Order: sequence, then C-alpha cells, then structure tokens
Amino acid sequence: MTALLQVESLSKNFGGLTAVSDVSLSVDRGEIASIIGPNGAGKTTLFNLLSGVFRPSSGMMRFDGIDSCKIAPARFAAAGIGRTFQNLALFKHGTVVENILVGRHSHMRSNVLEAAIFFGRTRQEEIKARQRVEEIIEFLEMEHFRDAIVGTLSYGQQKRVELARALASEPKLLLLDEMVSGMNQEETEDIARFILDIREELEVTILMIEHDMRIVMDISDRVHVLNFGKKIAEGTPAEMQDNLAVREAYLGDGKGKTSGDPGSLKQPIYIHA
Repeated sequence: MTALLQVESLSKNFGGLTAVSDVSLSVDRGEIASIIGPNGAGKTTLFNLLSGVFRPSSGMMRFDGIDSCKIAPARFAAAGIGRTFQNLALFKHGTVVENILVGRHSHMRSNVLEAAIFFGRTRQEEIKARQRVEEIIEFLEMEHFRDAIVGTLSYGQQKRVELARALASEPKLLLLDEMVSGMNQEETEDIARFILDIREELEVTILMIEHDMRIVMDISDRVHVLNFGKKIAEGTPAEMQDNLAVREAYLGDGKGKTSGDPGSLKQPIYIHA
C-alpha cells in the first residue's frame, strides 16, 4: 500500500509550550489507524494540524502527494480531508438533513447570482447534494430521525449526524476525534461497524483518536502512541498491548497492572453485523 498521509518531524508550539514535538507518522491508503495516549498527550492538537485548524511550527505534512502545509485552511475539506470533533460542532436548531448538507459546501461551485435565481448549475448541485445526503442517511441507518431537530436527539444520534456531515464532504481521509466517547456498548458497536463499512464500501482511509481501547484494538490496522506531545510507539494492536513504553505512559509503572483506561488494552469489542 502507498501512503495517503505522510507527516515528518511535525511540531507545534504555543508560546513556551510545545504541544506536539517532532512527530512522524504515515497512514496508508485503505488503512484504519489510531492515535492513542493519555489526556494531554497532544492528540487533538495533532488533528488540528492535519486538518488545517493550526499551522505547524515546523515539520512537513503531505496529503495525497501534496504539501498540505501550503493548502489554505478553508480548502482542506475540498482537498479530501473530513473530520469529526471531540466536542459536538452541530447546528442544534437545524434538522438532521440541514446539518449534513453543510458538509456538501466544499463541492458547491455556484456563484451568488446563480444561487439567488436558483437555476441551472445551482439547481443541479442542490439536487446532487440532496441525493448524496439521502445515501449517507441510509448508509448510517438514520432514516427514522432524518427530519428531527438535532438538539432533540440523543448524544449518540448527534454523534452519528456529525459523522454523516463529515462523510458528505466525500473525504479520502476521515479524521475521527473520540467518536465513541460517552456512548454505551450498543452505540459503540454500531460506530465500530460503520467505521469498517466506511473503509470497505466507501474506500475511505481512517485515522482516529480514541480512548476506548476495545475499539482501537479490535478494528485498527496500526496504532500510534503519543505521550507529552511525542510519539513513543507504533505498531499493530497486538504489539501495542505488550509494549512497555505504552503501558508506562498509561500506568506510570510499566508493570502492566490494569487500572482505569489501560485496563481495557486486552478487552475485545464484539461487533454485530
């Protein structure tokens, strides 16, 4: 496989604070990769760099063969990078359909005049956008709440809306920031199944930040571990389970005792078809 995303010696400083320090990693096309690490390890800052929210202080990022450090922040979605957020970023007073349609914005080419008269290209783009939204709603099994106001939905349903909006941008690379946090077992299993389907059926490469080790260990092809802004390990889920540096980062003693988060390093998640 060839790398879709390549990061070399990436760093981000905020004044005297170094949030990400000399991080290098690659994500192959068709891969499901995870970034894990304790709270404050720099995971979300790294995602903000990869999605154009922040500019790196130093280092190199290449996405699909292009130097993404030179892409304007507003053009990352059009370039093929979609993202969900750790904290929900939805329009709570809008419907599910309206929220997902926002994800189609990067594919709209109509100018203000065309939009005002709603004719020709604008009309065709609107039809295509709504068709794609309906396909995503069916794909993520959201038909029963497609017309609901987002603010009235459960937390798990709102998470699914945010995933749908990210898919509406038709990404090549999908960044998932703690997608299953706050979800119950059934909702977590659903999201794990959807992530696999997104990779297999939509041919989207996935990079996810996740604290739920069950989903990380069960569906990831490769795991990258951050601690204090630096990458300390990389490998398959099986390799990470027994990696001393990883267990030290979570446990502080390197003895492999299970307490809190890392206790789930060896607990599988069962995904129902």
